[in-house]
Amino acid sequence: MSDMRLPGEAHALVRHTHQERVLRALRERGALSRGEIARAVGLSRTTISEITRDLLQHGAVVVVDTDAASRAGSGRPAERLALDPNSGQFLGVDFGHRRVRVAIADAAHEVVASGRQTYDDSTGWPERIETAFELIDRLSAERGVHFRALQGIGIGVTGPHPRSSAPHAPEGAFGPGFAAARDDVDVSFAERFGAPVMVDNNTRLAALAEALAGDASAENVLYVRLSDGVGGALVIGGRLVPGATGLAGELGHVTVVPGGARCRCGKDGCLETVASVPAMLAACEQRGADVGSLDELASSTDPVVEQVLRDAARALGRAVGVVAMVFNPAEVVIGGDIARLAPVIVEQTSDTVGAELFPWVAAKPAFRCARLADDDGATGALAALFRSSPLLADYPEPAPIRALPA
Repeated sequence: MSDMRLPGEAHALVRHTHQERVLRALRERGALSRGEIARAVGLSRTTISEITRDLLQHGAVVVVDTDAASRAGSGRPAERLALDPNSGQFLGVDFGHRRVRVAIADAAHEVVASGRQTYDDSTGWPERIETAFELIDRLSAERGVHFRALQGIGIGVTGPHPRSSAPHAPEGAFGPGFAAARDDVDVSFAERFGAPVMVDNNTRLAALAEALAGDASAENVLYVRLSDGVGGALVIGGRLVPGATGLAGELGHVTVVPGGARCRCGKDGCLETVASVPAMLAACEQRGADVGSLDELASSTDPVVEQVLRDAARALGRAVGVVAMVFNPAEVVIGGDIARLAPVIVEQTSDTVGAELFPWVAAKPAFRCARLADDDGATGALAALFRSSPLLADYPEPAPIRALPA
């Protein structure tokens, strides 16, 4: 079907495309005069004059100097424009079960501010959203960042991220007000900032960030993140895979203990009930080990604690082993602070997966801890907005979700 647009929509699309070309030229070449920009992007000086006027008004670019020092002749010096380092152009937000992480990037795709704020697991979505707004306001004030030229907002949320054809999770699953959050998060941010919003699963966004930070040639990767929950994501044939209805990679809700503890998703015995950080802390308490935090869990020399960590890693290994048999990844990446602080997690998971695979196959998946820390989801949200990775080929476009009228 052809892309039928109203004249106003087509004009806005062309104008936005021209703006992107100008910003890209400044991003790649540094400060340029309007004439240099026109030659770099192949547009007329009249068009460039209109585009740069808008970009100046919105604060995306600034006048830094003139070409007087290098100009030949006696003509009027031309202003040179550059990207405004204080202009927040992209906003990445990662809502975890117990914290929100924010990353702000400028037009050069550089992160200029980032931070996190915690909340209780039972906190409702309106309060979580307000916490994110307060964090963004604080970062903006501390770093002198403005959002007058904000181009897009990427948001990661916990649990499966269905698109329009997917079923809705039951109320209470994956956190308080989960179903309502699908309707409220994008609208709340669009209303607050007046910019297009895209929403995706936060672990999938973390996997994107990790893939971009790692080996660009890795085409078949399984990514797992152990945190307050357990999430997963797949890179197959060099493409980040959302699945038919956005549910791909939900490793945390694979059953590993039939008839086990009730999971927040409504099932029993999910991997998340064994291998998430809260589950490991609870298991330590039940067995009499005195650990009350992630740091204590990772640094304890108590053999009971080590056994809990190994039990969690074995459960993870069995789930990963099934996935490895099905799609044969070259690499398995385990993210989350617990994997970074407690190497036994990656070690035991690798050993368990090895026992799950064909014994006569010499080439096993390579296992490693994720390179990125807790900001990976917010960073991945920015990467999805940039659309600069081949991993995103054929991936759903980060189009506005219920975007506000112009």
